[in-house]
Formats: sequence, C-alpha cells, structure tokens
Amino acid sequence: MDQPIYIAVTGTQHYYGAAFLKPGQVVHLIKDPDNPHDHEAIKVDMIPLGKIGYVANSPHTVPKGCRSAGRIYDRFDHHICGMVRFVVKDTAIVELTPGLEEVYIIKTTVNVAFSPYRQEELGKA
Repeated sequence: MDQPIYIAVTGTQHYYGAAFLKPGQVVHLIKDPDNPHDHEAIKVDMIPLGKIGYVANSPHTVPKGCRSAGRIYDRFDHHICGMVRFVVKDTAIVELTPGLEEVYIIKTTVNVAFSPYRQEELGKA
C-alpha cells in the first residue's frame, strides 16, 4: 500500500488566513508555471474563495514529514485535490487525494445545477 503524501499550505496570511480551514475540507492544487518567483509553484485554491496560499517549496517552510512543491510537481498534470488534515497556526497540512477530483467536480456541478439560484439564472425557477 502506498504511503500518504502530505504537503503544507503556506502564505495563507496573504489571502484569507488559516482560521477558516478545518480538517476534512477539500482544496485544489493547481500548477502555476507562470509564477515569476518559482517555476515549480503550486497554488492552492478552495471553492468558492479562490487562491488561499501555495504549497511550501523552501527548506524553511516545508515541515518535517511533508513534501515540497518541487517533489510533487511531476506527480500530476495540472490539478490534484487534497484534504486538509491538520491546521497549525497559519499552515495547513494537506494529504494528496488522487481521484477525488472527479468526485468533487461531479458533486459541485450537480449542486450548482440544482441550486435554486442557478435555476433562476437559467430561467427555470
């Protein structure tokens, strides 16, 4: 059985902070190849907020037991999901969850399609 892969989400203080992050929440890791500061940057998004931080990629910001952005960059094409497991101060520890993308996208699409707000927008309410 494969060992779980953990990453750290840093830089949260530049966006929404980390106080709202709770274990079990799904986040999206998306490669950011146009990032001028790091060619292996991976931004972390949460629907509906958008960017909440970046995967740590410095020896100074990667906690013990976690992998850096550089170590996971080639493990996925463009996007992978993760699940928040722990939150410590302004850092979230996230477990990569390959395969969750499809389930989460389908669930989100169904919820949006059957939302009364979406139906009004489509003229179906």
